[in-house]
Amino acid sequence: MQLYLAPMEGVVDHQVRDLLSALGGLDGCVTEFIRVTDNLLPRRVFRRYAPELDNQCLTPSGTPVKVQLLGGQPEPVALNAQRAVQAGALALDLNFGCPAKTVNKSDGGACLLRQPERVNAIVAAVRAAVPESISVSAKIRLGFEDTSRYLDNALAVSEAGASELTVHARTKSDGYKPPAYWEYIASIREAVSIPIVANGEIWSPADFERCRAVTGCERFMLGRGLLARPDLARAIRAQVSGEDYTPMAWPEVCQLLHRYYRMSQPHYPTKHNGNRIKQWLMYLQREYPQAATFFEQIKREREPARLEAAFKTAA
Repeated sequence: MQLYLAPMEGVVDHQVRDLLSALGGLDGCVTEFIRVTDNLLPRRVFRRYAPELDNQCLTPSGTPVKVQLLGGQPEPVALNAQRAVQAGALALDLNFGCPAKTVNKSDGGACLLRQPERVNAIVAAVRAAVPESISVSAKIRLGFEDTSRYLDNALAVSEAGASELTVHARTKSDGYKPPAYWEYIASIREAVSIPIVANGEIWSPADFERCRAVTGCERFMLGRGLLARPDLARAIRAQVSGEDYTPMAWPEVCQLLHRYYRMSQPHYPTKHNGNRIKQWLMYLQREYPQAATFFEQIKREREPARLEAAFKTAA
């Protein structure tokens, strides 16, 4: 069984990868997507998104990190894949799942699922452009407007030479509304020869068990569920092994948030101070009622001293 941290754009930066991988239970992470247009990106862009490139593509706690690219044209994506490898990437992932309107309008993400032949061409170009030792995987949804071509897209990725495929079990039109349609993942797993990673609506160990039973998968990607419950990967592993497990209590989660605040503070101007932890608190409210109280307490705060004081009382 393998568990991965999802590449949530604007949310899961290298600091979140550091914190969540350090808790344990994760086998890998994927960066936020690096947008590819017609230009060859400078090495500093890859390092900005993936500082782990300077640590053999590992988080500080030793969890492997894939570099994710998003683009609509085979040649520019392939050339930038080469540049990512030159910068130190050991594994690449291609994003065909982003549902954001701005991304889709600029020929990237889930809009490509309307044309499986383009998905195939991009994956094949990247696979041909980088050494065989470099893993090339992809992430898709079940489709754009509907699921009519879900299997075509999965086969397009597989037949292009990808080593792994992550399937978010919803269409672009579904967005993030429940449910996730795990039964489609089961059909994909039966149709292709490469490993399939199941993604979508895994919020708890019980959800994991249901997803595993429906899909037949042994690889899973955790996104919002891991932000709502930072120890979810550990809890899943404990359930699978039959071990007793005590979930993280709110004071431990608050300490995690405090570390994140201190890590992120130097990178943002005062007017945005604390925005990242406020964003994370919105996810945490699902599992921890204290998170809602804390958010109300700090939602208008910007001054470091007042935020530090709030952390002292929140735990």
